[in-house]
Amino acid sequence: MNEQLMEKIFSLSKRRGFIFQSSEIYGGLASCYDYGPLGIELKHNIKRAWWKKIIQEREDVFGLDSSILMHPKVWEASGHLKGFSDPLVECKSCHKRFKEDDLTDRKQCPECKGSLTEPKNFNLMFKTFMGPVEADSTVVYLRPETAQGIFVNFNNILQAGRAKIPFGIAQIGKSFRNEITPGNFIFRTREFEQMELEYFVEPSEAKKWYQYWVKQRLKWYLDLGIKKTSLRLREHKSDELAHYAKACSDIEYKFPFGWSELEGIANRGDFDLKQHSQYSGEKLFYRDDKTGKTFVPYVIEPSAGVDRSLLAFLVDAYDEVEGGRSTTTQSNKEKEVVLRLHPDLAPIKVAVLPLSRKEPLIKMAQNIYQDLKK
Repeated sequence: MNEQLMEKIFSLSKRRGFIFQSSEIYGGLASCYDYGPLGIELKHNIKRAWWKKIIQEREDVFGLDSSILMHPKVWEASGHLKGFSDPLVECKSCHKRFKEDDLTDRKQCPECKGSLTEPKNFNLMFKTFMGPVEADSTVVYLRPETAQGIFVNFNNILQAGRAKIPFGIAQIGKSFRNEITPGNFIFRTREFEQMELEYFVEPSEAKKWYQYWVKQRLKWYLDLGIKKTSLRLREHKSDELAHYAKACSDIEYKFPFGWSELEGIANRGDFDLKQHSQYSGEKLFYRDDKTGKTFVPYVIEPSAGVDRSLLAFLVDAYDEVEGGRSTTTQSNKEKEVVLRLHPDLAPIKVAVLPLSRKEPLIKMAQNIYQDLKK
């Protein structure tokens, strides 16, 4: 683990106004972060680049912005109420809690070496109440993913957009997961933003479109300047797949803390539309106007994290220069930090820097600046 680089990224982020600890004047709130002036511009640029590539440059994908709060039945149908949990263990000595899957020794506390309790399932969804009364009938959840908002709007988009298979529905939005062990700066947080596409296809063509989207999504990161050596594709083994998934591949990035998932591309089959059809009573299917054939489409899902992407772009762009040239020496004397961000992502595109404080030059620079602002 290159902890030194992560510390430098963290320090740079605060110093230059990219990312701040949330509620810092009160001691901070663990795993929650605020984006500063440069950070929010970089974040917006990442989202714009994704939206442009996924929606604006295509004729077969429709945009959506679904609500964070949804009917509780949505999460029953999707399986989140029953199955969206992690095994949690607690140290009997220091009382710290850990996600069992993250432990190499599942009997001993990694902090104090004390013994651990038996694992208990811990649901990752944030629960709250809608309205003035706190009762079982008013329970709602903060969504743990944006995908379900797309599936429940399948018929709406199909009719309003006059969509023809294959077609996609895409959205960018906040999701919330009550992670047991968040960490690694903005890599894993309890509040995060997703960029998700659900691409609906004929079942017989699902494999072809799955391979297509794997290639497309890998290319997107490369086109925006991520080094090829810092990316790899890892296909899930059969015992890793979610119960509904036919296939899944992760685009992984070589973070300072090791190779980790940047984006997942999954063939979700027809699970989601069938589940929501069953639980809602609404028929979610596609009818081919030419053949009259009706079927429940399979869905290919590329799902990316905005925050993870931002961290990867920051890490990949980070460089230290000495005398105008990159250096690998250990000395920090007279080194400057340079972020070699792709022009489409860079928070600042142009700087107007008059070489003198003389009024004519300053006025000329200000006029150029005002013109460029547009």
